[in-house]
Amino acid sequence: MGNRLSKLYTKTGDKGETGLGDGSRVAKTDTRVWAMGDVDELNSVIGMLIEHCEMETIRECLRDIQHVLFNLGGELSIPGAELVFDKNVLTLETLIDNHNENLPALKEFILPGGSIAAGTCHLARAVCRRAERRVIALARDEAVNQHALVYLNRLSDLLFVFARILARHAGGEEVYWQKDRL
Repeated sequence: MGNRLSKLYTKTGDKGETGLGDGSRVAKTDTRVWAMGDVDELNSVIGMLIEHCEMETIRECLRDIQHVLFNLGGELSIPGAELVFDKNVLTLETLIDNHNENLPALKEFILPGGSIAAGTCHLARAVCRRAERRVIALARDEAVNQHALVYLNRLSDLLFVFARILARHAGGEEVYWQKDRL
């Protein structure tokens, strides 16, 4: 395989525009570019989470998710492309069901934390929600693959479940919101 990037700077974005995967140019403030950036940020936070996670089964799931998110970023960079599919959503739903069944029922809201890995997972969940909102904003103006929207929604649910598991695994506790604390 040849080099994909022979030059890291091109100077083509110096005036506030960037190129999409189809060769078109848009403003760096375009909703599509914001969505691409949020998905990229989510993928980066998940990379951080992998480094903090001691559970190999969850790390492997997260690596698979990174590949789908990379595809999603590619999909967003090429208007009309579809690289996220129903099977990707079904995989997340299966993971949610399988991992959630052994957790105790929630009786209170959980604050982010419990361990470094759990806190990082909560951060990934929050970034995922933002990415989802940004893709929804894009979908108001342009056609967007609905599987991508559903994928981000399910991913935030899975990250919540993983955060609960990681807090317990590290010997930490879930931090419950206390309505009358202050």
